[in-house]
Amino acid sequence: MKIITIVQARLNSKRLPNKVFKKFNNQSVVEILAKKLLNSKKIGTVVFAIPSNSSQKKLLNYLKNNNLNYFEGSEKNVLDRFYKTAKKYSADKIIRITADCPLLDIELLEKILFFSKKNHQYDYVSNTLNPTYPDGLDIEIFSMKALTQAWKKSRTNQEKEHVTKYLKESNEIKKFSFENNKNYSHFRWTLDTKEDFKVLNKIFKKFKRNKNFKWESALRFCLDNEHLMTNRNILRNYKSSSLKEKYWEKAKKFIPGQNSMISKHPDLYSPSLWPTYFKKAKGCMVWSLDNKKFFDLSIMSAGTNILGYANNAINKSVISSLKNGNISTLNSYEEVLLAEKLISINPWAEKVLFSRTGGEANAIAVRLARAYTGKDKIAICGYHGWHDWYLAASKSNEKKIKKEQLPFYTSIGVPKSLLNSIIPFEYNNLSSLKNIISKNKDIGVIKMEVERNEKPKANYLNEVRKIASKNNIVLIFDECTTGFRETFGGIYKKYKVIPDIAIFGKALGNGYPITAIVGKKDLMNMKEKTFISSTFWTERVGPVAALKTLEIMEKTQSWKKISEKGAKIMNFWKRIAKKNRIIIKVQGIPSLCNFQFKSQYHEIYKNFITQEMLKKGFLANNIVYSSISHSDKILKKYFEYFEEVFENINNLNKDDIVNLKLKGNSTISFRK
Repeated sequence: MKIITIVQARLNSKRLPNKVFKKFNNQSVVEILAKKLLNSKKIGTVVFAIPSNSSQKKLLNYLKNNNLNYFEGSEKNVLDRFYKTAKKYSADKIIRITADCPLLDIELLEKILFFSKKNHQYDYVSNTLNPTYPDGLDIEIFSMKALTQAWKKSRTNQEKEHVTKYLKESNEIKKFSFENNKNYSHFRWTLDTKEDFKVLNKIFKKFKRNKNFKWESALRFCLDNEHLMTNRNILRNYKSSSLKEKYWEKAKKFIPGQNSMISKHPDLYSPSLWPTYFKKAKGCMVWSLDNKKFFDLSIMSAGTNILGYANNAINKSVISSLKNGNISTLNSYEEVLLAEKLISINPWAEKVLFSRTGGEANAIAVRLARAYTGKDKIAICGYHGWHDWYLAASKSNEKKIKKEQLPFYTSIGVPKSLLNSIIPFEYNNLSSLKNIISKNKDIGVIKMEVERNEKPKANYLNEVRKIASKNNIVLIFDECTTGFRETFGGIYKKYKVIPDIAIFGKALGNGYPITAIVGKKDLMNMKEKTFISSTFWTERVGPVAALKTLEIMEKTQSWKKISEKGAKIMNFWKRIAKKNRIIIKVQGIPSLCNFQFKSQYHEIYKNFITQEMLKKGFLANNIVYSSISHSDKILKKYFEYFEEVFENINNLNKDDIVNLKLKGNSTISFRK
């Protein structure tokens, strides 16, 4: 195998002209890079690939005078320049370095090269796919075969100007993201602006007497002197990357955690491959920022769109209402119509309150119940949002909640005075609930999901109702997720058990923000004795969307359709698992179904499903929230491709699993 290292260099940078001749400790950037690279015996021939024009004369003369290998090629079609350089030197494997990275670390380069040589199934290995190293330690290694494919198939100016854009984005290229165990990508060590030069100069001066300092030493200096890193507000140059990466990098700077909902964070799926942002959504199709179309056979926006994305009739109603204004000093009359409709669906209830999110609705219900009973403690089962009241369990119960209800649970930030006011009980275990109530006489509320991953045992919900009534405890059913998925209303109807309060959300407005708390009069009237109020609970769009959504649901009996589709999916999972000798546990109500691999490699297999299904144009994993837009034709394609994935999981060998485990977002390709 012949390896060559190609250094991409030029003089006419608009932001920082002649930057390759900027000096640190009396050495120019080009000199620093040349010495580092030529000292390595493992990276093959080093060649500087530069534009072929008169503006590069100074750089060309320097390379000639110092006996450095060079190749002159197209200025704008840098991909062509790289390809012809690699072809001239008969390369089998190419290392790409850019001349704006003076802190390049040779040991790191050799480490990534060693991985690439050992794992030859990857066409492209890089620490830039999902950046975790400081910007300026960028290393890309790819095969001549992959470079040739990129050279032949690249069509856009962006693909030609930025050498590895095609390699990063093509599903045909087998990729591996080489990552550090901790993310330091917020440090900027590249040389692209005057501010970058100032920061790099500080680092080089610190190590003036040690010209061979490692990147870890520079990192320690930066961590100890973050106030000196004045270029950290400059974003990575994402011209060579997808729009997804550009926005995700901006999100890293401006949004804590990079987004506002855990369930939509790409790290849960496949960080370097998951599209992350959408441009358009219709039916069960989603278009990414790069105009790639995907069928959503995953969570359908966490279950908000039973009637599909951008339903025409609902959108028409909303747009029509907006022409008359969405909010004013007065109230929207549509909320009265919606309240009346919800009471007709839930005739045991007498009054309704509205909010816009599930977390708000749960907090309202808890406030009403506590005001009514005069008791603070709550027995909980299931997931109920992010508010303080829900996260106020004792430390002793934290592990139990993480395991059974909320993997991301933490009480950090919750006032210590609230802790111990929430006590979890085990679903389908009456003894668990009875034991809690016998030991805590000040429990005033039982709050639970009616059904999620397992069906209630015979008479279980009736017994919970009896326990609540006997002990003067308010029973709240949280149907934010399950509402309108098995009945026209709450899933509680299926079991003929009446709560004191029920909460509906997510699907109620088919993607438009609206949640409802319905309940018995004496409980709901506590709103007049406590303080519950919010400006945007009075806007018009939510009720308008909900009224039209309920009308369409009732007319089409959507809950029956999505349950039938979900049942097909569950049976399909069971069949292909059995066929491929893979043990899984299929669970949930049909329209909110999921499965778990009965294996220590569950997370690895799940990410592998996502990776492979993305290649086929599907957002998919081990969960499906059904909608009426999931047609038989779409499901047929899903079944076909998903079965291939299960066959490949069955064929995974130990080396494959190790590679997938090493980096959950890596790409391994199989037959078919």
